[in-house]
Amino acid sequence: LADTAGVTVVGVVTQRRPQVNKSHLVGEGKLEEIKLACSHAHANVVIVDNELSAVQVNTLDLELGIRVIDRTELILQIFARRASSAESQTQVELAQLEYLVKRIPTSEKQQRFQGGIGMRGPGESPLQLRNDPMRRRIKELKIKLEAIRQKRVQTRGRREWPMVSLVGYTNAGKSTLLNALSGADAYVDDRLFATLDTKTRRVYLAENRQIMLSDTVGFIRHLPHGLVASFRSTLDVAAEADLLLIVVDAGHSRIADHLAVVAETLREIKADRVPTLIVMNKWDSVTDPTLQSALEAQLPEAVRISARTGAGLDQLKVAIMNRLHMSVTPATNEERDDTA
Repeated sequence: LADTAGVTVVGVVTQRRPQVNKSHLVGEGKLEEIKLACSHAHANVVIVDNELSAVQVNTLDLELGIRVIDRTELILQIFARRASSAESQTQVELAQLEYLVKRIPTSEKQQRFQGGIGMRGPGESPLQLRNDPMRRRIKELKIKLEAIRQKRVQTRGRREWPMVSLVGYTNAGKSTLLNALSGADAYVDDRLFATLDTKTRRVYLAENRQIMLSDTVGFIRHLPHGLVASFRSTLDVAAEADLLLIVVDAGHSRIADHLAVVAETLREIKADRVPTLIVMNKWDSVTDPTLQSALEAQLPEAVRISARTGAGLDQLKVAIMNRLHMSVTPATNEERDDTA
């Protein structure tokens, strides 16, 4: 995440505690260790791999003397850079505002004022007054996104072909697979969250057999709940699909963890009852026969492919048709051109 955000990591400090310190997150000794590490490395920002409360952010800012951001803020910054469409920009703005609203009350001194000229009532601070426009903007953004969602629901109700959605951990190769199957040119980048917008393309599986294939935002461990809620109109594509292709990076060392994150996120967006097919992408990167055998035993029903080279795509098309109860004769290039 730090690399994707353009941050150079100069040191890592970890701590295991039976319970979190409510004001500092870490213990006093560990806080001093972080302070010294920042000084020696000339660090100008501390990234915490947890979601911090407003109190913790402010306390750590003061104690360390440099900017402190948590995992959620880091992901929001990445999303803000990646958002290119009006919809994704609206979704990111909503998530950012809801994140900020939770932190405004303690982001400055809570100096109270009695009612007077320009004040709305006793006990309200300038912070609360500044909060109101943000809440109004949040309401506007939610209405706008709900309108987009309803329009998309109406469009899906008129679809002629089965809808299949690509889901998976971020950077598993979903966009590359979309391009390989559809011949499209969706944006591909070897970084986290390269795709924020839903892209839907027609894919020909066999003669008179086609699907609409959608690529969605990638999942990640501890994806902020606010982001999931803000991207509801985008993630609904997965919840309303006829089949989910769960794309896995075969060369990654934490496949089981990634699948667990995907399963958890699918439950959160109410897509856990949609039929699934696991697609083990980047199979060409697994060159060790022992590891290949272990992965085949771990996920025996997975389809092993390389979206980059095209290996295994015919088998994937057959597997998709089987899951959708279509005929299983793959389309030839000539048939695909004729149908197009």
